[in-house]
Amino acid sequence: MTLKERLKDDVVTHMKAGNKTALTTVRNVLGEITTREKSGKAPVDLDEAQVTALLQKEAAKRRDTAKIYTEAAEPDRAAAEIAEAEIIEAYLPKALNRDEVEAIVDAEIAALTGAGQVLSIRSMGGVMKPVTAKVAGRFDGKTVSEIVRSRLS
Repeated sequence: MTLKERLKDDVVTHMKAGNKTALTTVRNVLGEITTREKSGKAPVDLDEAQVTALLQKEAAKRRDTAKIYTEAAEPDRAAAEIAEAEIIEAYLPKALNRDEVEAIVDAEIAALTGAGQVLSIRSMGGVMKPVTAKVAGRFDGKTVSEIVRSRLS
């Protein structure tokens, strides 16, 4: 089941359960997905990675808004935004920790050196491409780049 299908199924689930916050949040996210798909010259169908990226942006947007509300002494509104962010984050894949990412980077470097390649800092792109594909949406890309750079130097 794709992420989009899961969101659509959960609309019905939240409706039956009477969970208004979750229902509104999931509907808003589905609306964002539909808007992205229909905007532009030709309609497109977002793949899993694009939907995941959109969910991450939506959750981050709500966390930022909650921070603004907290600074403005609006704790009720901040709590509502945090609740929405948590609902959205439940659909995201489990985040990786730094040790797991370092293990993925080390395995990729070992695979490339095992294939006879001599790695240097110039090989960064060759290492980053497969690593990025494996950790996409589950760890910060800038930190991955720093890890790869430190391993190659």
